[in-house]
Parts: sequence; C-alpha cells; structure tokens
Amino acid sequence: MRENALRLGFFAALLLLWELVVRLGIWPDYLFPGPLQVFEALRLGVEDHTLLYGIATSLRRFVLGFSVSLVIGIGLGLFIGSIRVARETVGVLLVGLQSLPNIAWLPMGLLWFGLNDGAILFVIVMGVINSVAMATADGIRNVPPLYRRAARTMGANGVALYLNVVLPAALPSIMTGIKLGWTFGWHALIAGEMLFVSLGLGHLLVMGRELSDMAQVMAVMMVIIIIGVVMERFVFAPLEHRVRRRWGLERA
Repeated sequence: MRENALRLGFFAALLLLWELVVRLGIWPDYLFPGPLQVFEALRLGVEDHTLLYGIATSLRRFVLGFSVSLVIGIGLGLFIGSIRVARETVGVLLVGLQSLPNIAWLPMGLLWFGLNDGAILFVIVMGVINSVAMATADGIRNVPPLYRRAARTMGANGVALYLNVVLPAALPSIMTGIKLGWTFGWHALIAGEMLFVSLGLGHLLVMGRELSDMAQVMAVMMVIIIIGVVMERFVFAPLEHRVRRRWGLERA
C-alpha cells in the first residue's frame, strides 16, 4: 500500500510539474502541449479506434516475432553453451552482430520481404535473438559441474539431463536474456513501423509528426511507455520473482 501511494504521489507531482512548465510559456503549445491536450488526443484516439488499432497491430506483430525469437534464441544458446567449437565460432559471430543497431536490419528485411509485416518481423527477430542466445549460453556455461555429475550419478543423461537439470539451473540467466530481448525487440518494432506505412504505434508517431500534431505524438509515446511498464510489472516481474524464489535467491 505504501509503495502504491508513493508511485501515485510521484506521477501526480510529475503531471503538476509538466503543467507548470507549460504554463510558464517557455515553448508554444503546438511544440510542447500540456497534459490536458495530450489526454484529449488519447481520448480522440480511443474514440475513433485509431489508437486501439495501432496498439493491437503492434502487439500482434511483436508477440509473433518475439515467440519465434525465443525458440531460435534459446536453441542457439543451448548449442553455443554446450559445444566449445560452436562457442568459438558462432558465439564470436553473435558478439560481433551485437554491435549492429536493430534498425540496421530493416533494409535487408525490406529487400527480402518487401513493404509488409515480414520486414518488421525480421527486424524484431534479429533484434531479440542475440540477447536471448548469449544469455542462454552464459547460463548453460555457469551451471555448476556438481549438478551435472550428481544428475549423471542418478541416471540422467542426454536430453533428460538438459531438461531436468541444466535448463532449470540456467533459468535465471535465460530470464535476464528474455527481458533484454523484449526491450530490444520492442525498440526494433517501433523503429520499423516508423519507416513505412504499417498502421502500428510507430506509424501513428510519424502521422503525428507529419500533421504537426505534437499532442498525438506525445499521446502515442505515453501509450508506448505504459505498455512497457505493464509488461515489466505484470509479466516479467512476477516471472523473475518465481524463478528467484524457486532458486532460493528471494524470499516468498
């Protein structure tokens, strides 16, 4: 209860500060609208369904791309973390690819898939795979050898060893990679949607800019931030809590 009151107080103070800055008239309203104008833009976006459709479109693309990325990334991480040759070859390649900004994959995606969802999904996948694969590989490598020896002593080998011992032990590290992957993938999605007509949240940002409607731009930005907070508070935080509690890293 105290934490909730603290959060509410903080955001209320933030809104008051925002309104105060607007009333000082440092910038004209069309460049820096106040909270009431932004909330009005949010209301209009909900009423004419453009904002709701943009949210649904972006989330649909992200869920599809992120799901594919997790399957590929975890599988690749297992491969790299378990085989030394793969770690010295594929692992080094992934480290190098991490220096590429996610949006750098978009030209290739456009040439391969054209101006459609395929290009955006490609950017999401390429933005997520690296973090998930590297975190999974590090988690596999950091599993104490004692766990493996104890499991083999009890008859676990091959697939059973990985499913029942190695993967659960590496789960905290994998969760970190998945959380980072969500961030990189979400950034890649919004950036990709901003570069061509895609009807998602990124496209709504561009439409606000082209119409010189800063209230719409800030409203869409607020929606993106809210989605990020919701994902953190109601998806990743509970999952991390369960994993950490399962491994004795956090009290119930």
